Amino acid sequence: MDTNHLIRRARSQQLGDLLRRSAARVPGRTALVFRDQRDTFAELDAAVNRAANALAAEGIEKGDRVALLSHNNRSFVVLRFALARLGAVTTPINFMLNAGDVAYILQHSGVRMMLVEDALCPVADAAMAEIGKDLPKFAIPHAGETTPEGWRPVSDLLDHADDTEVWRDVGSDDPIQMMFTSGTESRPKGALLTSGALYAQYTSCIADGEMREDAVSLHCLPLFHCAQLDCFLSPDLYLGVPSILHDKADPAEMLAAIEAHRVTKLFCPPTVWIGLLRHPDFDKRDLSSLNAGYYGASIMPTAVIEELARRLPNMRLFNFYGQTEMAPMATVLKPEDQMRKLGSAGRPAVNVETRVVDDYDQPLPVGEVGEIVHRSPHLITEYYADPEKTADAFRNGWFHSGDLGRFDEDGYLYVVDRKKDMIKTGGENVASREVEEAIFRHPAVAEVAVIGLPHPTWIEAVTAIVVPKAGAEVTAAELSDYCREALAHFKAPKHIEIAKELPKNASGKILKRDLRETLRGVFGER
Repeated sequence: MDTNHLIRRARSQQLGDLLRRSAARVPGRTALVFRDQRDTFAELDAAVNRAANALAAEGIEKGDRVALLSHNNRSFVVLRFALARLGAVTTPINFMLNAGDVAYILQHSGVRMMLVEDALCPVADAAMAEIGKDLPKFAIPHAGETTPEGWRPVSDLLDHADDTEVWRDVGSDDPIQMMFTSGTESRPKGALLTSGALYAQYTSCIADGEMREDAVSLHCLPLFHCAQLDCFLSPDLYLGVPSILHDKADPAEMLAAIEAHRVTKLFCPPTVWIGLLRHPDFDKRDLSSLNAGYYGASIMPTAVIEELARRLPNMRLFNFYGQTEMAPMATVLKPEDQMRKLGSAGRPAVNVETRVVDDYDQPLPVGEVGEIVHRSPHLITEYYADPEKTADAFRNGWFHSGDLGRFDEDGYLYVVDRKKDMIKTGGENVASREVEEAIFRHPAVAEVAVIGLPHPTWIEAVTAIVVPKAGAEVTAAELSDYCREALAHFKAPKHIEIAKELPKNASGKILKRDLRETLRGVFGER
């Protein structure tokens, strides 16, 4: 074997190395708890080796894309790291998508194999039929114990006899993961990430998120989304932190788990934090172990930050802002700044450089609103098979986020809105975020989304969709009066819709695209 190959192996820092190193440091420590199964780091590492050897025997090679379509479970974690050891590209798919959407991802990414939760096999079969391919396919038992007809059980991979160490020559710049953007505005794009990008991102999360080895983490948001997978679960496994894994973000189950496992660390998007605060068990459970809380996916209403500080006084709160293409963390607002810099996304992480620029990519002075752009080793290498979108996103050597923001005099970033969410009404620009903040302060409001809808006079009209708190009664007329007092007249909603719930994707993001489509004819335009 040539010396260069041996050097590359000795210097390897790929995703497949992560669990092996943790297992060498803390072999007997609990790594993962899912339902009634508990794995130490040594046991989880051995399981990953068995699955990697089995996948290799099935012909999976470096660079192959393999789809992983499942709710959170032990198999998801094992298979994700097994694929990494082979240098294959894990391609997680949103389990809420229909067959047509799944077919688009399969066709676009050129997937070689399907690893699918049993209950989702019919969706996967329909998607494969749509693209005219019957790929090798393994069913993950999650909803039941029966393997669907035409599928092989995932135990064929997980129970493989060979648990010897697997190593492939995978460089830090080789693709290892393809995360599809959430598609809240348009067709999802395949964001291609490398081991180098992920490790840089893990370092930023650990350093700026002040993550500790003596933590116990609860993971409830979907692992197909990069926030839970790459800001929390993977850094925890990297550090040697025990991880309690749930298959859904059920408030009652989460509160019970915090008490039972003495959980110290929890990530939730704002919608889930709100659900926890409103649940009747919140004040019945012992949550005193919780000392680190994280939020992201969208900006937290300031009223919720204030409530969390009151009701969980021992919990230090962090805001991670970013997006899939940043793997996904870009900036962090730390605990000492939550009240001092209310509404801020914080400052750039240790491995990130961030600017706010004008339409010509020139830096803007403090206080002026422009597009947020980044430079960082966290970044994707490309949108897979889409050179035009890649070139546009990376123009002038900066990644263009599509978010609008401003910096204050202390270097703290404030996200004003998505470019596509800025409402242009009667010649004025209105940030939906500002209107949402104002409405959320009404004591009867649990959730709110603000969008622009076509209007014959105003071109776009500010429109609010409001979900009242349980047991609260509020009318659109009452909220309209409230808004006219709280906001400039052109920012006050022209229409307020009272709803039972807001449409969300599995990561907790509100789907404004769906709201625009549903309410498009409110002002008589289609």
